[in-house]
Amino acid sequence: MDAPSLRVALFSGNYNYVRDGANQALNRLVGYVLAQGGAVRVYSPTVPEPAFPPTGDLVSAPSWPFPGRAEYRIPLRLSGRLRKDLKAFAPNIVHVASPDPVGHGAVTWARRQGLPAVASVHTRFETYPRYYGLAFLEPVLEAMLRRFYRRCDAIVAPSESMAQLLREQRMNYDVGIWTRGIDRSIFDPAKRDLEWRRSLGIADDVPVIGFVGRLVMEKGLDVFSDTIAMLERQQVRHRVLVVGDGPAREWFAHRLPNAVFAGFQTGSDLGRAVASMDMLFNPSITETFGNVTLEAMACALPTVAARATGSESLVRDGETGRLVRPGAIAEFAEALTRYCTDAELRERSGQNARVIAESFGWDQVNQALVDTWTRIIEQRRTGATPQRSPVP
Repeated sequence: MDAPSLRVALFSGNYNYVRDGANQALNRLVGYVLAQGGAVRVYSPTVPEPAFPPTGDLVSAPSWPFPGRAEYRIPLRLSGRLRKDLKAFAPNIVHVASPDPVGHGAVTWARRQGLPAVASVHTRFETYPRYYGLAFLEPVLEAMLRRFYRRCDAIVAPSESMAQLLREQRMNYDVGIWTRGIDRSIFDPAKRDLEWRRSLGIADDVPVIGFVGRLVMEKGLDVFSDTIAMLERQQVRHRVLVVGDGPAREWFAHRLPNAVFAGFQTGSDLGRAVASMDMLFNPSITETFGNVTLEAMACALPTVAARATGSESLVRDGETGRLVRPGAIAEFAEALTRYCTDAELRERSGQNARVIAESFGWDQVNQALVDTWTRIIEQRRTGATPQRSPVP
């Protein structure tokens, strides 16, 4: 089987209504499959004014606003309307991108139809409760995720470090890699714009520490702001540039009164903003890959990141940046201080990072997932399906 023979039913909890790295990767994937002659039908919650137009055919799934985070939607169920649409589309594989009620329904539907199901893991959902004072729920969430992923024929992770964690958590017997690519026409050191920095009140010779992403607590905003506060107490010369927006913006701005908030950026504007930084600080432990880290690397920036899944597969400690124990404020501050005070070290680490980033191309990484789909379909066709979980 090859790509033109694929008929993929793709289920996502957020395909395009709020922009993030995961759904942008899914849209690129769909575009790649369609360009190869395959067919894809996407099922996801929708809103009247999405963040960006969807790639491919998008079918709206029933959903409800997430309590306390109304910008997100909870897919409710695999309704009769969706089942009818699925039957008419006649997929030969089901791909699920989020372990929500519709995703569960899609896997059940696939099993009843004798079709293979593959799931992609985009974030560490089990770690979210700790940012809201509910860490005791983590084992429960992990058990629920295990039940979901074990019902699939295979799962794919965006990094080897995340894949290894999934194996250790016994999430599935077949764990593969679907990493992320980089658009080098957008993320390039040549996009650096000192005039744009000056317009934000940032002097040319001041080291800029960047944050890129949605402003939500699970991105490690508390660790970021505590680390910057330590740098200020130690009188380390720097400026903070925050690119992104989200419900925790006001909280973050209060904690970082001297930071520059550039707001949400996309496309060439985002490339300019990242290239105009001098280093990236990414303390989050929830990412399974870290698109922003790869984008910074492509712009020849060193990254100071938490030693966690995703970052461990991208950042080479001491060569392209620093990996620091999660939550270790003093160690984060020490790493950032070195980059703020040593321009030659910044340059050397950034150039090393750029070399690594050049190996990540979207066509290559998307073909890897197409290869996984075709392998799983062929295994099902020949009866060579790998060991399955007894979970019904």
